[in-house]
Amino acid sequence: MSYIDGFVIAVPNANREQFIAHARTFDAIFMEFGATRVVECWGDDVPEGKLTDFRRAVQAKQDESVVFSWIEWPDKATRNAGMEKFMKDPRMADASDMPFDGKRMIFGGFTPVLSLPA
Repeated sequence: MSYIDGFVIAVPNANREQFIAHARTFDAIFMEFGATRVVECWGDDVPEGKLTDFRRAVQAKQDESVVFSWIEWPDKATRNAGMEKFMKDPRMADASDMPFDGKRMIFGGFTPVLSLPA
């Protein structure tokens, strides 16, 4: 079964196109290192909750949208090897010019427990 890395970030609305260009560049590197799919989703219906929500989780400001992303890998071993290569790749030097505040990113690795066909 596959392995999933999930991410939630806040991106300034003014940086939407810059974010998409950034994602195209770095998501291609994940694919090069073994990912089978990368999905970037711009928040469209992200309500405020009573106790917690996506916006609070990343301290999104009024002029920011929440982006929910995931990377699918064939398995955790491929993910671990791919992430290690990614972090050491010289192209990562360009990551210092991210169109969002990486300190507010939340992320984690997940083992699927149920997957229904598309």
